[in-house]
Amino acid sequence: MTQRAHGPSGDEPNRSSRPSGTDRPVMIDAGSELDPVHPVELPAPADAGRGLTAAEVAERIARGEVNDVPVRSSRSMSEIVRANVFTRFNLIIGLLWLIMLFVAPIQDSLFGFVIIANTGIGIVQEWRAKKTLDSLAVIGEAKPTVRRDGVAAEISTSEIVLGDLVELGPGDKVVVDGRVAEADSLEIDESLLTGEADPVLKRPGDPVMSGSFVVAGGGAFAATKVGREAYAAQLAEEASRFTLVQSELRSGISTILKYVTWMMIPTAIGLVLSQLVVKDNNFRESIARTVGGIVPMIPEGLVLLTSVAFAIGVVRLGRKQCLVQELPAIEGLARVDVVCLDKTGTLTEGGMDVTEVRALNGVDEPYLHRVLAALGASDTRPNASLQAIIDAYPVPDGKDWGITQALPFSSARKYSGAAFDEDDGRTSAWLLGAPDVLLPEEDPALTEIDQLNQQGLRVLLLARVEGPLDGPGIAAGALPSALIVLEQRLRPDARETLAYFADQRVATKVISGDNAVSVGAVAAKLGLAGAEHTMDARRLPTDPDELATAMENNTVFGRVTPQQKREMVAALQSRGHTVAMTGDGVNDVLALKDADIGVSMGSGSEATRAVAQIVLLNNSFATLPSVVAEGRRVIGNITRVATLFLTKTVYSVLLAVLVVCFQVEYPFLPRHLTLLSTLTIGIPAFFLALAPNKERAHPHFVRRVMRYSIPSGTIAAVATFVTYLLARHHYVGPGSLDAETSAATLTLFLVSMWVLAIIARPYTWWRICLVAAMGLAFLVVLVVPWLQNFFALKLVGAQMPWTAVGIAVIASAALEYAWRLVSRRFPV
Repeated sequence: MTQRAHGPSGDEPNRSSRPSGTDRPVMIDAGSELDPVHPVELPAPADAGRGLTAAEVAERIARGEVNDVPVRSSRSMSEIVRANVFTRFNLIIGLLWLIMLFVAPIQDSLFGFVIIANTGIGIVQEWRAKKTLDSLAVIGEAKPTVRRDGVAAEISTSEIVLGDLVELGPGDKVVVDGRVAEADSLEIDESLLTGEADPVLKRPGDPVMSGSFVVAGGGAFAATKVGREAYAAQLAEEASRFTLVQSELRSGISTILKYVTWMMIPTAIGLVLSQLVVKDNNFRESIARTVGGIVPMIPEGLVLLTSVAFAIGVVRLGRKQCLVQELPAIEGLARVDVVCLDKTGTLTEGGMDVTEVRALNGVDEPYLHRVLAALGASDTRPNASLQAIIDAYPVPDGKDWGITQALPFSSARKYSGAAFDEDDGRTSAWLLGAPDVLLPEEDPALTEIDQLNQQGLRVLLLARVEGPLDGPGIAAGALPSALIVLEQRLRPDARETLAYFADQRVATKVISGDNAVSVGAVAAKLGLAGAEHTMDARRLPTDPDELATAMENNTVFGRVTPQQKREMVAALQSRGHTVAMTGDGVNDVLALKDADIGVSMGSGSEATRAVAQIVLLNNSFATLPSVVAEGRRVIGNITRVATLFLTKTVYSVLLAVLVVCFQVEYPFLPRHLTLLSTLTIGIPAFFLALAPNKERAHPHFVRRVMRYSIPSGTIAAVATFVTYLLARHHYVGPGSLDAETSAATLTLFLVSMWVLAIIARPYTWWRICLVAAMGLAFLVVLVVPWLQNFFALKLVGAQMPWTAVGIAVIASAALEYAWRLVSRRFPV
């Protein structure tokens, strides 16, 4: 990259990188290569402007001075195996399984084989998610431009070596620590590291911090720290790591498991003492019944199903070219109730077309075309607007004007500029940008511009200026020369996506740096409700509470600065909203970082992709509904199946307590509860956890699950124990315990099936078939002789089995009443 223009004068003080905010400042140690007071000089290549030679690169690779930090997008295979195998409950169940293999028939050890199968499923599904994430991470990986032997080429971040000359342009992230070698009005935002909100102007010799990003201008820097020494390595590894934690769902399940452990330990001790000491039964059968009482207390499949649901969500979204950099983002987007959209690149496609150039103040039109061509040639990294001008007005062959000064576009300024030596020896300086920023409010041209904006057209003003472009108040004396009318290309899928969010009661806010009227017209074309409520961000109140009110009352905001975007997100969050922010430009980075969920386009700047939790690699805003739907499926379904699992835990603990209190044999062997758990929880939960679910996500996961599982488990335990006590008085003689167990099992199965039937609502054909199939499977066990013997289930006589059915009917009615009472008292 050739340095085309000079930045501000050398006597302007440079704002060094000093923590001054609240956004996790990074302290810089004196003496480090980022310390401007104690710089560390690196041996420079023979020709610093050409970068390293191939020989120098090879030499540094041989010395290990390469940026070879592996950026992991997922857990390693060994971590996946450890996370799924070495769990607290697997340890408990494994010990109980080994005991049962020695003291009881194989059918009482079936629960151990179920755990092995569950663990295997969890490992396979997470491995599939890992493969998907790894492949998507490669697609979305940033490719910095490095100059070697005078040739600029994109290479992988891991191929950068110490001393490499890395080129920078707007939107590029600084991937390793370094020192500026070339600067063309280079402005770098270090707020993600230091908390300082204002961009820092960089000159040759200034340090650059990895993890910061370019907001304006261009240049190049020499890498002074690579590999694990560079702060960017730590940032990238943490930002893109596969994780199943830090979500309400995961933390809620951890809380539940903690409570279960506290309940299980004393209950299990009491049950062991009761069965081994008090009743003085056959030792082997006492052990079997004790284990039968402990195993169902453990909701062993709940963690598995949650992991599987998340992992399958990653795979499903991966097929739609959606990279989920943090798994809780799937859940988070499902809880979102406000989506803030940046118009350009989200509602509109990146490209634009020049439809008209209107000369002002009698300026000659062919001359305007030459000026526009020269402006296009002055910027090596044009944005979408300037690219449209370049396409419409290319530079005539051999007639390029000399560029004496350039002012890159800045989201804060809303304009760019350049100064030229023209063909005839004259000089001129020009600004190109927002008309309502460059013109005074009373200018008559603004009326004409408003009419164009109301048609959804974008209008830029070309104005001639006198003096240095970076001088104070340069725009104040600008002489309007032309209006450049641009037509934006609407995304064909944007209308359906906006309609989806409206249908799901998710408020949509369009936040743009463009003119508010123009943005509102584009939003209206796409059918966005409230698009007529537009507001110029320059008139927004500064008071946070008033700003929050304005955000809730309006839909479209124009002329928004990057800092205002951040304040808007904070204002909405202060009113209890869960906010998602989409964007693709550097002006969106701060808002993306502060939003509850940041969504970046794959074609967006490297900085936006680095801070976003979700990257839409296909650049399609229409993928967002799929992410929302996937999150809602995970949250809604895990809430359903968690209620199933926790109901089993509650009735298991209560049955154990009742057995200890009444000093009777525990009614079940492990085989009985394995059968019940498989038919009423295990198989149904697997299908329910992966089923479509459009129910809006609600907070307080643990509270909502316990409100239903505690009364359900209590009713099931009481009904089962009543049946068991009645059966103990009804049956006498040899084999009476087996008959008592069979009657109690029938009641518990029927009550558990009713819990399943409630949770399966609203019914669809496959849900009805699922519930019916589970009931039919239990009936088969009761009527097929060898299954009766295998599971030790045989109903004796007619009176007690029908009594068990009657008690189950009463309990089911109580369940219906309890669920409706909870729903009325705690409406969603």
